[in-house]
Amino acid sequence: MTTRQKTLAQDKQLIVEALDTKAQSLVFVKRMVVIAVSSITYLRGIFPEDSYRSRYLEDLCIKVLKQDCSCPEAHKLVKWLLGSFDALEKRYLQMVVIGVHTSPDDSNHVIESYQFKFRYSECGPQMDILWSNVTGDTRVTLEDTKKASTLLIRKLFLLMQNLEALPTGVYLTMKLYYYDDVTPPEYEPPGFKAGVNDSLWFEGTAVHFRVGDIQSRFHSMKLRVTAAQSRLGKLQEGGQLSENDMEMETPSLSQIRAAERVTRNCEQDLPSEDESIAQFKQPKKAIAKRKCVRSKVTRRKKKKCF
Repeated sequence: MTTRQKTLAQDKQLIVEALDTKAQSLVFVKRMVVIAVSSITYLRGIFPEDSYRSRYLEDLCIKVLKQDCSCPEAHKLVKWLLGSFDALEKRYLQMVVIGVHTSPDDSNHVIESYQFKFRYSECGPQMDILWSNVTGDTRVTLEDTKKASTLLIRKLFLLMQNLEALPTGVYLTMKLYYYDDVTPPEYEPPGFKAGVNDSLWFEGTAVHFRVGDIQSRFHSMKLRVTAAQSRLGKLQEGGQLSENDMEMETPSLSQIRAAERVTRNCEQDLPSEDESIAQFKQPKKAIAKRKCVRSKVTRRKKKKCF
């Protein structure tokens, strides 16, 4: 078997091959977060090329961040994701928000943000990537979930490629939000500390994109991307976005409530090298001190900064 054939064989399980148990659903959710974050950071040019390895999903070449990459910032992002997965496994995590800002001293003003929202049912975790309001007892097959996963990734690719290029020297922020009714007051995932309420502002009017959602018997997943309107030049010029086009929302207010993660020495809180992201590829994201973003949600927040 050639190397290419081996890669394709391995990638058949890149998303999921079964969703019959809670454990399988958790792995699926984690993989989708990793794939999405990796795709975002790669297509937005945040980390160097050698921070990623190639994987294939149908005709898509997906770049997945390496856990052992030489880029310290990308490596740190992987650690943040590991920490957030601790909260996901305990079913405390409700939302992860990643913000992109241009000043190392002011993480409250961002130009882009990425929101992953999670929910939990009697059967297992649900991850929302804001696309549509899917409720009720809808039954979906494994094939439906695979198709929805591929479509979500394709839409994310299209959106990332149609946004204006990021300026050089951007910084990242990660914030976590929890469900108050189940999260212990003293709980902090590895590498995170309690955040301070703060406001996150976009430079100009913010435009929200509901990228897509995925659901199965055990979970649902939604992704929402927010960008400053000034960064939508390509979309405004040619309307190049297709793939059924994702929904756009332009709010009257450009402010997003945020809970700030104020951690200066993040390395002290990072999970150890022994903590592995079992059964899925790990993404990475770097940047010095960062703050965490938050959407209007009714849960407790904890944050982590880069």
